[in-house]
Amino acid sequence: MMIFIIRWMSVIYSFLDQLLQYSTWIKLVAVLKKVVSPSFHQEGGYFSKVLSVNYHFTRQCNYECGFCFHTAKTSFVMPLEEAKEGLRLLKEEGMEKINFSGGEPFLPDRGRYLGSLVQYCKEELRLPSVSIVSNGSLIREAWFKNYGKYLDILAISCDSFNEDTNKAIGRGQGTRNHIESLMKIRQWCSRYRVAFKVNTVINTYNIDEDMIDHIMHLNPIRWKVFQCLLLEGENAGPDALRNAERFYVTDKQFADFLDRHRGVPTLVAEDNVKMQNSYLILDEYMRFLDCREGAKKPSPSILDVGVAAALDHSGFDEAMFRRRGGVYRWSKADMDLQW
Repeated sequence: MMIFIIRWMSVIYSFLDQLLQYSTWIKLVAVLKKVVSPSFHQEGGYFSKVLSVNYHFTRQCNYECGFCFHTAKTSFVMPLEEAKEGLRLLKEEGMEKINFSGGEPFLPDRGRYLGSLVQYCKEELRLPSVSIVSNGSLIREAWFKNYGKYLDILAISCDSFNEDTNKAIGRGQGTRNHIESLMKIRQWCSRYRVAFKVNTVINTYNIDEDMIDHIMHLNPIRWKVFQCLLLEGENAGPDALRNAERFYVTDKQFADFLDRHRGVPTLVAEDNVKMQNSYLILDEYMRFLDCREGAKKPSPSILDVGVAAALDHSGFDEAMFRRRGGVYRWSKADMDLQW
């Protein structure tokens, strides 16, 4: 009997020893995953879902673009320290690039707030890339003097080089000239060593326009050309603040525009298929927005559940993000720019 008990104890001990070794292996794998940088994004390597994040920290805007798909549903802006905490959490999960957007991020009461976040991301979090998307109408040189050194890329939205067309789209306010503002900002970007980018939404108002000479003159690091996108509850449907159906262009019309402008070397095109789910969008409450069903369904806030849990509700298409060229030389230190 004693021999039988000893044999069984030996079997149990052997099983527990193997289980411990297996547990140790699992722990080792977890450690290795932490050691291997989550920002490693060479082809075939480990890839972080939070490598690049678009933080729409405000929905308010001074323009009324008819096709806007992130409209002024709220006036909420996250308190500065809470916003910094969310950005820190994202950095811990592998974020290398943050893009601040809106709404319009340079509204009169937002410039210092935006500057503080830009400085925090570059100085404290040491992110390789900090960028902003703006309509350009409210940017002043003083902002560049205070914060330009912390900013890698400034993208200005410009849908036409005809001022009447811009106004018809809703990209205008009072007597301000959108094109003049664009040209002035281009000069400031050179002066303060900020990489300059142009974003253009192709719609029924500009579909026949020839922009080649203007873009070549501006010489942006990237000319991002988007197909007008419809999202339920934002710019389409009964509950939307905008009705963008009259701005929508077909795939064929969009392809024809691209074909006419194929000689522009910095053109980066994104149709609706590439665009809809390939951006990791964080809203004003720091919730990821899932656009898979043609609307924006928010996740829980990363401040409440953490980044990983919120990502499960993001609908983010990481493969499409890579295919559309979401990873590029986005730090101005790595760009071959002539200032």
